[in-house]
Amino acid sequence: MRHFGAVFAAAVLLGSLCAAQDLSGNDQDSGQSVVAAANASKAQVALAADKQADIRRLLQLTGAGALVTQTMDEMEKNIRPLITGSLPPGDYRDKLVDLFFQKFHEKRDSRQLLELIVPIYDKYYTAEDIKGLIAFYQTPTGQKMITVLPKIMADSQAAGGQWGQELGRECMMEVLQEHPEMQQAIMQAKRTDKP
Repeated sequence: MRHFGAVFAAAVLLGSLCAAQDLSGNDQDSGQSVVAAANASKAQVALAADKQADIRRLLQLTGAGALVTQTMDEMEKNIRPLITGSLPPGDYRDKLVDLFFQKFHEKRDSRQLLELIVPIYDKYYTAEDIKGLIAFYQTPTGQKMITVLPKIMADSQAAGGQWGQELGRECMMEVLQEHPEMQQAIMQAKRTDKP
């Protein structure tokens, strides 16, 4: 299926070259030009297919599928309370959210997301870059990076979250000290909010 797009593009290119050559009137030169263009197009398609295969190999080597699943599970922990909070209170709410995530788990397929990632890697990395990354991730250091990177990310997110909370608390305290009218407004709102 992925080769279909490349074959289709080559056919369109070949067809447009043939049409352009028909207009030129030089049959012998046009035949040679069409053959040269077709060969060049075929070589580009083969290079693109090889690069995409290498990208898929890199994604497999780095465990990108498992990382995608892990990331989605972490996102669910953050999204679940947001969805729950966005719905009106009631006995139905927890069951609805559970059913939603059950359906989401049934439908999610990390392979689909990985297929969306292939063109992104293709955009930012050359074929040589991909080969270099594959070579790196096959080394002991590369394998260690694959193993510890999720732990590093989790620890970094936890440290960043704690830092953000402390910084946020510090900033709020300073703002309230600099603007006592805001602190009074908060106190007034609390009094008004009580039944």
